[in-house]
Amino acid sequence: MSSPFTVLCIACYFKGTPFLQQCKSRGCNVLLVTSEKLRNEDWPRDSVDEFLYMPDENGTWNRDHLLDGISHVARSHRIDRIVPLDDYDLERAAMLREHLRVPGMGETRTRYFRDKLAMRRQAEEAGISVPPYAAAINDQDVLAYTESVEPPWLLKPRMQASATGIVKVASVDEVFTALHALGDDRSHHLIEKFVPGDIYHVDSIVYREKVIFARVSAYAETPMKVAHEGGIFVTHTIEHESEEGRRLLEENERLMGAMGHRSGVAHTEFIMGRDGQIYFLETAARVGGAHIAEMVEAASGINLWREWAHIETLRPGEEYELPEVRPDHAGLVVSLARQEYPDLSSFDYPEVVWRLHKRHHAGLIVASNKLTRVKQLVSETAVRFQNEFMAVAPLPDRPSA
Repeated sequence: MSSPFTVLCIACYFKGTPFLQQCKSRGCNVLLVTSEKLRNEDWPRDSVDEFLYMPDENGTWNRDHLLDGISHVARSHRIDRIVPLDDYDLERAAMLREHLRVPGMGETRTRYFRDKLAMRRQAEEAGISVPPYAAAINDQDVLAYTESVEPPWLLKPRMQASATGIVKVASVDEVFTALHALGDDRSHHLIEKFVPGDIYHVDSIVYREKVIFARVSAYAETPMKVAHEGGIFVTHTIEHESEEGRRLLEENERLMGAMGHRSGVAHTEFIMGRDGQIYFLETAARVGGAHIAEMVEAASGINLWREWAHIETLRPGEEYELPEVRPDHAGLVVSLARQEYPDLSSFDYPEVVWRLHKRHHAGLIVASNKLTRVKQLVSETAVRFQNEFMAVAPLPDRPSA
């Protein structure tokens, strides 16, 4: 009797419910490794065959303990796929795949989707524009960079997610003061030219090395500004047939090829500079966070989590077919809230398709076949959120995994 197709999922945050449910609906044996502190979260327990818990020490897991623990599990489970559900889980999954010889991205290719220095060099080698940058390792290299590239610059952690840990600097003294303060952590950073412009994200599905689905959206404010200065997180889809959309989709396809992404999902950010040039910022082989997946589904009917799970669990001889895609539009508005559970009932537009229910957060998604209506609603909602709910909290430092 053959053993069931077993998927080991790794999640250091509570997320990925549709992924777990889809794996189970496809007849898989589903194992979930998560932090001990997340034991009581609302996981879809009927979709998980076995929970495995890791002690979480200030946001980190002991890699040796994880490796030994999963290797022990592999004695009784033939693990067919290992899937990270969050950015911080990518390296863990790659390490386990390498050790257990499970198909999927190894540690080198995973660097292109986690390490901001590695992904920039890989993109640059493929002829994709990136903001001028340098590794923050060698003093002479950093000094040469600051002499040839005008400030301001951004000092960025190579392995963090989102805007965590990014510092804006405007002089050579500020650069070296910041690098000195980093101590031994300095080599885990890079310095990059701050390029003003509009930030876009492209959320994709890749199958057999081809981008078979992609949706382009625009942030109202940069994620870095929202994270560091507070404010409302707003994003919405853009016109499907627009010139900017076409160019961003083309760059995204080139980038996926350059990174060697074979199958799965990706969340990629670009900046449209004031000079009209598209610059690559960063990419991740995961579903976009901050409820972007729900917005993409509201606009297109495509649930990125479920389709990713479907692709990951294909058996030999099976083919994947993308469901029908709707050509609608959607917008997302999210904010920290002063109230424990803010009352969103007054946001009664017929276009509201989703409301966030989370302590000290306010959020909703609107959808329409008219982009003008979506933009109007997210603009009005952002103003009301700011007046009625918005709270500001310091950006937490997230230790490297």
